[in-house]
Amino acid sequence: MGIFLAPTTSAALARLAELDGDTGSAPLERLRAIRALLVALDTDPASLAGVRAAREQGASWEQVADAAGLKPAAAKWRWQGSDAEIAARQDAGRKRAARPSSVPTDLPGLSVAEAAAQLGITPQAVYLQVSRGRLASRTVELPDGRSYKRVFPGEPPQATPHNHQDDGVRHD
Repeated sequence: MGIFLAPTTSAALARLAELDGDTGSAPLERLRAIRALLVALDTDPASLAGVRAAREQGASWEQVADAAGLKPAAAKWRWQGSDAEIAARQDAGRKRAARPSSVPTDLPGLSVAEAAAQLGITPQAVYLQVSRGRLASRTVELPDGRSYKRVFPGEPPQATPHNHQDDGVRHD
């Protein structure tokens, strides 16, 4: 199809062009073809070759980033350095992305976000209801010093000096 795209990218482009000319193509098939082309283009060696050629001709990282629709730092992260350096950065990024969350999953109650979703309100409204004594909450502290606000929608709130319920007595 072309002279600089990888064969897999050319095939994805040809498939999308074929579906574009077919008025009876299925919408999900078109969507899959669009996504396949985007993935192929994002990993196509032609991008790196184009960046390297542009830089050799004097293009700045700002110009490269603008042409790619990226910020200069993102363009440098993606394309600066040797093939080995780029591959090492990408591998490190994949490893970071694969790490599990450091938030424990066995905490009691609900997180503020979970409580908000369950109650059909915003997280800010959860905090407001806690401060007004309408929702029970506790701060759970872990042995390593991390602490998490947990909400207990089914429990009655405990009265505290800052969270007292109106008992009809004036507190001056």
